[in-house]
Amino acid sequence: MFSSFLSRSVHASVLAVALLGAGCGKSESKADAKENEKGRGGGAAESKRDESAPVAITTATAIAREVPSYIQTTGSLIADETSDVASQASGQVVATPVGVGAFVRQGDVIARLNDRDARLRLRQAQSAVSQAVAGVRQAEARLGLKPGGNFDAVSIPEVRAAGSGLEQAQAELRLAEANEKRYRELVETGDVALAVYEQYRTQRDTARARVNAARQQLEASVNTARQSNQAVQTAEAGVESARAQVAIAQKAVADAVIRAPYAGFVSNRPIAVGEYVTPSSIAATVLRTNPLKLQLQVAEAEVPFITPGMGVSLEVDAHRERKFAGRVTAVNPAIDPVSRAATVEAAVENGDNALRSGMFAAARIVRQGGSRAVYVPRAAVLSDQNTLSYRVFVIKDGTARLRIVQIGTEEGDTLQILSGVEADEVVATSNLPQLYEGARVAQ
Repeated sequence: MFSSFLSRSVHASVLAVALLGAGCGKSESKADAKENEKGRGGGAAESKRDESAPVAITTATAIAREVPSYIQTTGSLIADETSDVASQASGQVVATPVGVGAFVRQGDVIARLNDRDARLRLRQAQSAVSQAVAGVRQAEARLGLKPGGNFDAVSIPEVRAAGSGLEQAQAELRLAEANEKRYRELVETGDVALAVYEQYRTQRDTARARVNAARQQLEASVNTARQSNQAVQTAEAGVESARAQVAIAQKAVADAVIRAPYAGFVSNRPIAVGEYVTPSSIAATVLRTNPLKLQLQVAEAEVPFITPGMGVSLEVDAHRERKFAGRVTAVNPAIDPVSRAATVEAAVENGDNALRSGMFAAARIVRQGGSRAVYVPRAAVLSDQNTLSYRVFVIKDGTARLRIVQIGTEEGDTLQILSGVEADEVVATSNLPQLYEGARVAQ
């Protein structure tokens, strides 16, 4: 009985093993079938990919051109001129027509002071001029001169009269001398008595005395005329002095108006109406902002290559989309022993006032000479944000070849390629995201 039971158990075990083997074989066959089907499907997809249409692109040729060499540096913009405008006179402020930020031209009024006292002194000085001119006219009238006429002693009436008297006395002297000579001869011949001769001799001596007196009178008249002319000159000097006082008074009136020394912007105006200012008071600060002055710190190794007149390009954070241009105006001959740098100044045009004093600037100074660089269109460079790299696809024999490149400066619609692309190579400029290494392309 036990043997029959054991026999049945063995048969049952063999049957179970047989059934299990059959099931496993069936499962393995299904898996192999699926794997074979998957393999056939993948091969079909790869074949489909190889037989896909080429990517349509546009191309451009990388070009090489000469590029200038630059000295990179930084600096600050400052006003070309900064003036703390002060009053030339003391007084009370009565008007301030401009404020901070206002643009003023040369000569524009910044502030006005009370000028009543100055104007009164001006009127007083003008009256003194009128009085002095009247004194000159009076002195000229004494001499018989016309206004502004030149002095000539002979033309003075008193001098002319004295001259006539002298001429008359000289004529009488000549007559008396002739009579004295004739009667002296008659006395010698005995034709005339000695008493008669003595009478004519006395007349001659009297005539001589009259001539001397007339000559002295003439000299006295000339001296008097000259003294009168000195009075005219003194009066004219008084006129000049009075006119100088007028000029001083006019300056005092003008000094009551504080004006801009040059065209620029008002950056500070510390005074207000009603305040009393003196020549030591600052009425306003005016900045000349066109051109602006750019002060750069250049390393000592680069200083020998910089000379006045070199071009400078600069950028500021406030206008990232713009580049500004200027020229080197001065190179400091001294090197700072601490920073081992020299200060270089450049003038930057600022007609639209886009740049402001105090801005920080990154600048490039164009050096003499240069080098060759490769440029491609900006559209030919693909930025990979995952790897933070730049890619360019070079087209050779209808196939795209991937290049990892380093880019340099941007000029217009082109980018400088520092490495990765050679000159005259053809690069793709469209549909870059669809390209990959080995992709077939159609131009």
